[in-house]
Amino acid sequence: MPDKTQLEGEVYHPSAEVVAQAHIKDWEAIAEHARNDLQGFWAECADELEWYQKWDKVLDDSNKPFFKWFVGGKVNIVHNCIDRHLKTWRKNKLALIWESEDGKEHRTFSYYAMNREVTRMANIIKSMGVQKGDRVTIYLPRIPEIVFAMLACAKIGAVHSVVFAGFSTDALQGRIEDSQSRLVITCDGSFVNGKVIELKRTVDEALKRCPSVENVIVIKRVGHDVPVDPLRDHWYHALSALPVANGKCPTEMMDAEDPLYILYTSGSTGKPKAILHTHGGYMVGTYATLKYVFDLKDDDRWWCAADPGWVTGHSYIVYGPMLNGATSFMFEGGPAYPYPNRWWQCVERYGITVFYTAPTAIRGLMRFGEAWPNKHDLSSLRLLGTVGEPINPEAWRWYHRVIGKSRCPIMDTWWQTETGMFMITPTPVVALKPGSGTRPFFGQEAEVVNENGDPVPDGEEGYLVLKHPWPAMLRTIYGDPDRYVKQYWSKYPGRYLTGDSAKRDKDGYFWIIGRVDDVINVSGHRLGTAEIESALVSHPAVAEAAAIGLPHEIKGTGIHCFCLLRAGHAPSESLAEELRQHVAQHISPIARPETVKFVDKLPKTRSGKIMRRVLKARALGMPEGDISTLEE
Repeated sequence: MPDKTQLEGEVYHPSAEVVAQAHIKDWEAIAEHARNDLQGFWAECADELEWYQKWDKVLDDSNKPFFKWFVGGKVNIVHNCIDRHLKTWRKNKLALIWESEDGKEHRTFSYYAMNREVTRMANIIKSMGVQKGDRVTIYLPRIPEIVFAMLACAKIGAVHSVVFAGFSTDALQGRIEDSQSRLVITCDGSFVNGKVIELKRTVDEALKRCPSVENVIVIKRVGHDVPVDPLRDHWYHALSALPVANGKCPTEMMDAEDPLYILYTSGSTGKPKAILHTHGGYMVGTYATLKYVFDLKDDDRWWCAADPGWVTGHSYIVYGPMLNGATSFMFEGGPAYPYPNRWWQCVERYGITVFYTAPTAIRGLMRFGEAWPNKHDLSSLRLLGTVGEPINPEAWRWYHRVIGKSRCPIMDTWWQTETGMFMITPTPVVALKPGSGTRPFFGQEAEVVNENGDPVPDGEEGYLVLKHPWPAMLRTIYGDPDRYVKQYWSKYPGRYLTGDSAKRDKDGYFWIIGRVDDVINVSGHRLGTAEIESALVSHPAVAEAAAIGLPHEIKGTGIHCFCLLRAGHAPSESLAEELRQHVAQHISPIARPETVKFVDKLPKTRSGKIMRRVLKARALGMPEGDISTLEE
């Protein structure tokens, strides 16, 4: 790292205590080793895990951009998440601690117990006729069964597709249909801020248009009566009592490049992209990044406060922690229900040592002041982290001072569903600047370039690109390899286009600014403008619509919509509210617009493309830039 005297701006240096206990004490030495020998570095990380058969080649780049990692290697991520721990003292170690939203239920699972639960779930999934390579859609809230379901699919070689339990019928149906899932795993309902969300009813509605689904497994969570199709629906607790559920289930030997899961992420067109990850490379990437960035030790209590329905939950609630043999905490509820001390209560109660959350949550909790966290003993914390969007310096300072008591370094991580693992991130020994993700992870180089692909001077904004392949990278867009090439590798051949804008300072630190395509990042959730606009236009009153993101104090970005009405419909506040509700129902409450404005026309290019940047500039009172391509 640069010498302390070389770093400019507001800088926080790690304490001697933090450096003394870190896995990596000399960041520059490891970075140089990975720079000089990319494949050697990743081979060393892979060697720390167990393989049924060693790979012949670390990286096959003969068919770029369809890279392959650990070619010829035989492995199963579940073998490394569970099976190998059963041969050591870790079999009795806690793998998962869970607390219900109301705090009245607590469940714990050792690695030994986790194996029992995953094996049972795997046997049940197999009994439904699911085979290696089949897709299984999981639509569950933050309960232990979502972890069992993901690992059970991986254990038998099925491909899981987790859909966030806040998504609507339409969003769920589209994802089931695209993946052609044979099985759906859900529950009767979930608790969100004291209310019951009827997940099973959402599934029933979605399946009216999903002929590929043969069976639905239903977990009892809220105890509500739900409709049950006797030929299709099966209660999990009833299945668990059957002999077929309780035998052994061998972990399937997989090729390193066999699919592990698909996960949908919003794109700049209406249809979400199905990002495909594989067993071998994803396993090595998530294992190494969590180990080095959050410096996990055997006595740590790790809490990633994301939802398993997003990639953060896949990589750093389910797979990364268990690959490292860590103890993870999972909390069913949110940060402020019933009171804004709920998270800090959990930190104190369970002795959480490493805590990872989104800037949105931090900004939301800042509003309630310092008295709430100060009621609790947070002295167990040694490291903090953020994910999902850039963190503004003010929120960073509050998090550092109030939650970390000015002694916990903050690992501000930038990465994507597509990358599978942290890409720009500090480690605990790195000097920190509030709002910067610092530098690329070992083995990666990033660049900020202009429209032509030339590097821009330090301090200037441009497109963020990644120069090297990495093990946990997406292999393709499921069912659409052409879109994969076009989306990520065509604009700057040989370099991965992230879709984010960024700048680099003269110390080599990267500062992420935000999306450059038509994707709005609301509270860390990526939503395509096309999805939002499609939902609006599906309403009988709307002829055309445009959606933009504008700064929001808590969410980071809020959705603002402009609608052109059909003949016979008049603007009104009640119609605006109806349209906001309509979007929430069709996509998710997360997608509910802040405002809906009615307009007589939308700014368009002569080819008919809506100029959202012009709408944004007008809304912010900024210059509209080059408008020579506008219709008029």
